[in-house]
Amino acid sequence: MNTHIIIAEDDESIRRLLEVSLAGHGYTPLGFGSAEDALAEMERTAPALVIFDIMMDGIGGIEAVRRMRASETLRHIPVIMLTARDTELDKIVGLDAGADDYITKPFSVLELCARVRARLRRVEEKREASALILNAATREAHLAGTPLELTFKEFELLKLLMDNSDRAMHRDALLARVWGGDYYGETRTLDIHIATLRGKLRDLAPDTSYIKTVRGIGYRFVGGAR
Repeated sequence: MNTHIIIAEDDESIRRLLEVSLAGHGYTPLGFGSAEDALAEMERTAPALVIFDIMMDGIGGIEAVRRMRASETLRHIPVIMLTARDTELDKIVGLDAGADDYITKPFSVLELCARVRARLRRVEEKREASALILNAATREAHLAGTPLELTFKEFELLKLLMDNSDRAMHRDALLARVWGGDYYGETRTLDIHIATLRGKLRDLAPDTSYIKTVRGIGYRFVGGAR
């Protein structure tokens, strides 16, 4: 389970308090004094959750969350907003920007850790509900607990992508491994099968994208599988 939590808080005393408290609850926190530095770190290592202070020098927490939600790689990461503001409008603005939860200062460390646990529990429940499972021995596939009807080539293609999870697979390698020498002259074969696979996966898990296009290379499989 991913325990990495990023904190963006320009008040060093609060940032240290959060780091110590979260570490004491079994998480791996990493604090930054600016949202820019926090976003840069997220691009290198995707955290399980982010805590943003709403008011910081440079870009604030609201803008940082908007940038996360516009990013293909960061949009799914849950965000808790932390701020001294306590008006209903401020909360609405934060939530509308894409924050998942909102805690005002002064705050209870125990309550914040409880909110973190609850948010990560929901993420795990969602992940399990949308799990993609392939059984190579029986050649059966299930997504979100429902049988997934695949052709022979679709099963082989999906298995190859899953076996190389989070690694970009070149088009030629996919074609050679799944179709052997039969693909020559049929360069659209792979794209057609990928499109069909995506459609079948989307039918059962519309909010989850398993196969990503890697420009100039091919495709890669991302997350949600067992």
